[in-house]
Amino acid sequence: MFSSCINRGVRKTPSTGTSPSRSMGQNSSRGSYSLNQTNNVQDRPGDVSIVEAVVCSTNDLENGQMKEVEVGEHKVLLVKEKGQFYALGNKCTHYGAPLSKGSYCDGVVRCPWHGACFDVRTGDIEDFPGLDSVHTFQVEVQDTNVLVKADTAAFNNFRRVKKMSRYEPSDPREVLIVGGGPASVVCTETLRQEGFTGKITLVSKETDLPYDRIKLSKTLSAKADEIALRKEDFYRDSDTTVLLGKEVTKVELGAKQVELSDGAKLSFTTLVLATGGRPRKPDIPGVDLANVFTLRTVKDANAIAAKFKDKHMVVLGTSFIGLEVACAMVSHAASVSVVGNSAAPLLHVFGREIGEWIQKLHESKGVKFYNSNSIAEFEGQDGVLTTVKLKDGTHLQADACVLGVGVVPSTDFLQGSGLNLTDNGYILVDKNMRTNIENVYAAGDITQFPLACAGNESVNIQHWQMAHQHGRTAGLDIAGKGREISSVPYFWTVQFGKSIRYAGYHHGYDDMILHGNLSENKFVAFFTKSERVTAAASLGWDPVVSQFAQLLAKGGSLSKEEARQDPSALADKLNKS
Repeated sequence: MFSSCINRGVRKTPSTGTSPSRSMGQNSSRGSYSLNQTNNVQDRPGDVSIVEAVVCSTNDLENGQMKEVEVGEHKVLLVKEKGQFYALGNKCTHYGAPLSKGSYCDGVVRCPWHGACFDVRTGDIEDFPGLDSVHTFQVEVQDTNVLVKADTAAFNNFRRVKKMSRYEPSDPREVLIVGGGPASVVCTETLRQEGFTGKITLVSKETDLPYDRIKLSKTLSAKADEIALRKEDFYRDSDTTVLLGKEVTKVELGAKQVELSDGAKLSFTTLVLATGGRPRKPDIPGVDLANVFTLRTVKDANAIAAKFKDKHMVVLGTSFIGLEVACAMVSHAASVSVVGNSAAPLLHVFGREIGEWIQKLHESKGVKFYNSNSIAEFEGQDGVLTTVKLKDGTHLQADACVLGVGVVPSTDFLQGSGLNLTDNGYILVDKNMRTNIENVYAAGDITQFPLACAGNESVNIQHWQMAHQHGRTAGLDIAGKGREISSVPYFWTVQFGKSIRYAGYHHGYDDMILHGNLSENKFVAFFTKSERVTAAASLGWDPVVSQFAQLLAKGGSLSKEEARQDPSALADKLNKS
């Protein structure tokens, strides 16, 4: 590898002895062309420090291939597509995963850990989680050498916020966004990033700025400002009015206004509903005793954190929240008991084999399970929980209990509004997140929408990633740049440091093909319906789930017979899609 540096405009000749071409734009007659002209570093200082390096030969990469290269002391992702080279930041803006270890297809690189996608030409984020884009860098081809130039300011912060417009008082449009989750935040920034200059107001019944809610079950002591999706100055800089501690209690679609719990009214020209869910509270005697908790907010998590040290804890529910809370508590609690009505944890998600492996993992850390069971009664003294009685008659000592039995949509206030709701209270939307009422959108956990990778079946997907994408889709449509949602569901769960990835939609699956060895904490599971793979899950086998998600996103498919082959063959399948 050859490298050279330019600092404050002073050029040093590359050690290859080849003079860098000064041509801008393609010039094949001179054997040199330049790509990715824009560095897209926001607020670049007046003094520009450039680092550059010859990173490879033009023949070192095939079309559709990517690799990590070094530019100075920094890692950069290099991609070759249709004979052209692109360079961009190599860290995913969610948790910093190396994108070079992810999946690539047709101009989009997907993170190996949690599925975020980035356009290699612009660096813009295309799918989530995470909010920010990555930097792109200038590429020049000199004869057979591939030269990458980068402004070192881009390496100071690998996250890039796209340029945003501001409010113009002459613009009469008013977008009102109801809800304090990721769908609301992404909708807000998408509007400003796409040039929307009308008024934007975000209303949340929580008293904290929108935060990374999925961290709560993993880190119960987390503080709202530590996990905020955006800081206060971000909303100020984007001219977004944020009203906290305000709950919308009524929507008057004809009058284009909403009523708040304090009696105040807010008008809108466009309404976005993203109120999320509220924890399901089962009808069990004693459920209102002190120290019986649900988990939805920072305050809920902190209240649980204040109770579990050296205490006897019971968790009701063997899905994601219940199991992640058990992981967080067991090393500090006197005991942790998990009660569930299925034969194994996460049975409906991963099947019996993986569910039993998850249970053994928990048991090895001290968690005790009571499967195919439920809580018959919460017993207490002086209004405080002391004992949990199970359906089979077992009594468990309990200083506190965490209820993790799902959520219901927070849409009660919409009954009779004229919006089309399902019997379960979900809002029906189309592929642009539009409801049946003009200029009214819905996003996130409260929606039922057409899922592209499931043949446009109308589904409810309560994934963190999907809520982001809903917000983006609604924002694009409101800004006049509509793009139908085609995102593939992608989620993950961390169980005692073991991160299981999942992509697809396997409701009604009839078989599972398992590769690897569960006892060695390495596996890939393909879930099939008839002769087609509808979802994939993995542990320790990156980036196979991201490759599968990419395949579905590009309109491809995987047959049951293909799923029986080595999972590494997915890379070849993806390249041919």
